Amino acid sequence: MESFAFCSPPSTFSLPSTSRTSLLRRSRLPLSKSPPSISPNPSSRSISALRSPPLPLSFSKPEPFLSTSFPKPNITHKQIQALSSSPPPSPQETAPSAPSSTPQGTKIIPLILSISIGLIVRFLVPKPVEVSPQAWQLLAIFLSTIAGLVFSPLPVGAWAFLGLTASIVTKTLSFATAFSAFTNEVIWLIVISFFFARGFVKTGLGDRIATYFVKWLGSSTLGLSYGLTISEALIAPAMPSTTARAGGVFLPIIKSLSLSAGSKPGDPSAKKLGSYLVQSQFQSAGNSSALFLTAAAQNLLCLKLAEELGVIVSSPWVSWFKVASLPALVSLLATPLVLYKLYPPEIKDTPDAPAMAIKKLEHMGPVTKNEWVMVGTMLLAVTLWVFGEALGIASVVAAMLGLSILLLLGVLDWDDCLSEKSAWDTLAWFAVLVGMAGQLTNLGIVTWMSDCVATHLQSFSLSWPAAFGLLQAAYFFIHYLFASQTGHVGALYSAFLAMHLASGVPGVLAALALAYNTNLFGALTHYSSGQAAVYYGAGYVDLPDVFRVGFIMALINALIWGVVGSFWWKFLGLY
Repeated sequence: MESFAFCSPPSTFSLPSTSRTSLLRRSRLPLSKSPPSISPNPSSRSISALRSPPLPLSFSKPEPFLSTSFPKPNITHKQIQALSSSPPPSPQETAPSAPSSTPQGTKIIPLILSISIGLIVRFLVPKPVEVSPQAWQLLAIFLSTIAGLVFSPLPVGAWAFLGLTASIVTKTLSFATAFSAFTNEVIWLIVISFFFARGFVKTGLGDRIATYFVKWLGSSTLGLSYGLTISEALIAPAMPSTTARAGGVFLPIIKSLSLSAGSKPGDPSAKKLGSYLVQSQFQSAGNSSALFLTAAAQNLLCLKLAEELGVIVSSPWVSWFKVASLPALVSLLATPLVLYKLYPPEIKDTPDAPAMAIKKLEHMGPVTKNEWVMVGTMLLAVTLWVFGEALGIASVVAAMLGLSILLLLGVLDWDDCLSEKSAWDTLAWFAVLVGMAGQLTNLGIVTWMSDCVATHLQSFSLSWPAAFGLLQAAYFFIHYLFASQTGHVGALYSAFLAMHLASGVPGVLAALALAYNTNLFGALTHYSSGQAAVYYGAGYVDLPDVFRVGFIMALINALIWGVVGSFWWKFLGLY
């Protein structure tokens, strides 16, 4: 799920070259050979271990930058630790720590709440005559599973596995039926996309792209914000986790720019530069994720759930981008400027930032072979996603070809794939949710729900555009009650799409609009998404400002997507 506390890399370090050499010679700490995972749920410094430390891009004197060493993409983990540490730790420091006294296993109160919801539905709520006992029992298990995504008695994948086990033990589903969704193409496309994201971080390509935009547009604070925003939009289709982009690429750059300008977290100086850059990038990230189908894992989940309700989006990658393109691009261009007026930085000009970016690029060296392979592979994958239907190549097959190239040419190795815990975790819980949702549709639960909603909405005599606006607003702002975008989708997407269909809203329009909102409400609060935790955890933004700016930008995004989107979607023939 896109919700966690992220440990960002150290802000800056500086060692003389002789010291670095001696440290490299002396460092013999045993480290895992496999790089850490790029995970939407990291409990350790997963991305930061692969990343070079943020640059102290000084606006007054370049010396700190010049004394910083930037590891090449093929640097070993031992070298990274040696370069980013003080003198080697003493034996006492490296000795195993005492076992943690933190209780292991499930959280009791969330467990009781999650199970109680299913038991109440199964045994206390009268079963409608239109619904079979099997369907009602599966609905109870499904609701307990969704409640667990919200209350989190266990990690998402573990809780989903318990729900799957319950459906088999109670003989609600057969083993083959329960596991049938694990062969779903959409799910494997998401898994492979996480491997692509790992390649971007491992090769340093994402960092290089962002640095180039700082070089080109970074002479002013507003230009810096646009440079970071545009670079994220370009990286997004190849990195399906907004959290990974935030913690692995953009927050380290923002922190180094801010610290070099004298803008410190948790200090009045935060308003000089850091607060604005953090807010701007945070509020722009949702539009970047909404622009491309492969920019966020929940996008593919939405389309798969829509398919279970009979709403099929043809040429999904192209259709998604085409429908989102105009409102998303307008919002991306408007966000930094709106926040520049609404939440202005004290520093307006950053004339030394481009020169510092040039120095960083010099330290990074020329584009490596692995980076070129990464660029070529992603261009091939995106091309096949765009034209694959005409060529008879499915999206997942295009992704498989791309991953095979990365493995054959050594950009990724199999240990990288095995270590990508987020991908395998997504496979587990995603397949469970999709499988249960599909069986609920097959057993008639969704049809029964749609009929009930249609009956109630007809009593209000609402036109479908009015019902569309009301349901979209309700779906968006109810996210204040959720700490996860994927949890929100699992709990409410199918139900709200069924309400739209019962109200006469065109199916593709309803499915895509709900999916776009799933990305946009990720910036409402400091807990509404994984990237929210990353950016708020940096310490540059006060909590009241997070809620105030989040609500105002939600209204502005609603206005842009509502007005621009309405005309654009009418032009495209969605209604």
